[in-house]
Amino acid sequence: MLTREARTWGSRLIEPGKAEFRIWAPDQGRMAVVVGDRTTDMVAEQDGWFSAVAAADAGSLYQFALSDGTRVSDPASQAQAHGVEGPSVLVDQDRYRWKYREWGGRPWNEAVIYELHVGTFTEEGTFRAASARIGDLARVGITALEIMPVAQFPGRRGWGYDGVLHFAPHNAYGTPDDLKALIDAAHGHGMMAILDVVYNHFGPAGNALARYASRFFNSRRETPWGVAIEFDQPAVRRYFIENALYWLQDFRFDGLRLDAVDQIKDTQEPSFLQELARTVRRAIPDRHIHPTVEDDERRPELVAYSGDGEPLRFSASWNDDFHHAAHVIATGETSGHYQPYEHAPRTILKEILATGFWSRSVGGNRNVGQTTPLSRVAFLQNHDQIGNRALGERLRTLVPPDLLDVLMSLLILSPQIPLLFMGDDYGETRPFHFFADYEGEIADAIRRNRPEEAVRFGGNPEDAKHIPDALDPRTFAASKLNWTRAGSGEGERERSKLSKLIALRMRHIVPILAPPKRVVVHPSPEGLIAIDWHFSRATLQLRANVSKEQQAFPGVEGDVIWTIGRPAETPVLMAPGILVAVAEKAGER
Repeated sequence: MLTREARTWGSRLIEPGKAEFRIWAPDQGRMAVVVGDRTTDMVAEQDGWFSAVAAADAGSLYQFALSDGTRVSDPASQAQAHGVEGPSVLVDQDRYRWKYREWGGRPWNEAVIYELHVGTFTEEGTFRAASARIGDLARVGITALEIMPVAQFPGRRGWGYDGVLHFAPHNAYGTPDDLKALIDAAHGHGMMAILDVVYNHFGPAGNALARYASRFFNSRRETPWGVAIEFDQPAVRRYFIENALYWLQDFRFDGLRLDAVDQIKDTQEPSFLQELARTVRRAIPDRHIHPTVEDDERRPELVAYSGDGEPLRFSASWNDDFHHAAHVIATGETSGHYQPYEHAPRTILKEILATGFWSRSVGGNRNVGQTTPLSRVAFLQNHDQIGNRALGERLRTLVPPDLLDVLMSLLILSPQIPLLFMGDDYGETRPFHFFADYEGEIADAIRRNRPEEAVRFGGNPEDAKHIPDALDPRTFAASKLNWTRAGSGEGERERSKLSKLIALRMRHIVPILAPPKRVVVHPSPEGLIAIDWHFSRATLQLRANVSKEQQAFPGVEGDVIWTIGRPAETPVLMAPGILVAVAEKAGER
């Protein structure tokens, strides 16, 4: 276990009035730490490391001073006084008194995930305000929060995927203790808390690492967001692995979702991703810990499971293919990244439901045999797929309600892990936009690039001419949830429908989830999905009509737990329609 004392990056209180400071600065001949108005020279160690012990208390402001006197923030700062540039704040991570310290987490098969953005989840846009709303989600049946990145990023508002100081909760949202209170509140309601982390790049402003640690980056390779990170460098690996342990240990998160891991490249064995997954599981043996990934390469090996149903590396990966196929079926949009799903999207969705993957997107010949439905996180929308559209429309505003009801049933009652986007619980219709807080050249570049980016995410091409200004504070404000709707009669009806679906999932599906013994995809016309998952305890049978015509479906053997659009006691599903049944094995009742 990598204890706080064994961490190599950043600052820590040793005792009242004294703290240790460490930084990796291989390009510098000397370094100093400035605490308040007192400067302390740092001791040069092996491999470019510097350390110092200096007088400091919790709340002290400090910076590192380079050889030429330039002052920079601690790259492992745990809090910032103002923003990404300027003084870091020394934090006492033991000050917070946990109310639910005995929380041990929940098994992954129980996950029903709710993705939220702290700044727009409430009108106040803070950790503390979010804490007050957790009970509303728990009453619907949500079992896991997934919080979009909170690492300190430039400006006051943004999605968080341009973070610069990966250990510092964004100060516009509140203090580190405020974030701990949010996690504590989730645990008090029986909910896991998962954090999005971005280890594939740094944001475009405020990152000073290249000035004193150029080896942190690989100048020979670019990512879509700038220069690549050098994961073959031991100090770099330690930075990100220590960051993962910091969120999981100090803040008691139950899992991390690593953004765009297809942009994380290295040449060592084990790979960085393998080392990270192994380290976090070994370091925290007394709680359920769930590392997950977003992987545009759709690598089954990252989410393989053992024969007894334990993840070998990551618990799951996001299933963009599920979203894309379902979106084409629902909206008819086939531009941009929906184009590959234009032909036979219902057949594609059938394969994705059955195996978790679409054979074309994984190269056709990669082994998905060790994966399980638990290793894929399915969704009908998320921050990317809504916010990157020109007008930020939610699916609810694009498709008929009866079709949306069928798709939501398909999401919640199929065996993959379901993810909802904030507001889905009560039927939010407000948009969720892309927004940021930059000035100058970066702001100009965002405005230039947004129309081209939006075209890839569907919608009317004319919409690109009317994109709200991402830098305008009103765009951010327009993306906040409408909690008045949540308390309305319509909002309560939507919550009641979702609550019923989640309850059915928890009662009938979660107890049987495991690597399936066999999956049967029944021959059926385009538009009818008929799949049986044979688990060791029971068989889950799903029949869904996502065509435009009524369809006869293969019979089911089990007890019907949910149906929409089936005339009483007939083997027909109207368009759209769905039927889900569970056939328990003998002796399992």
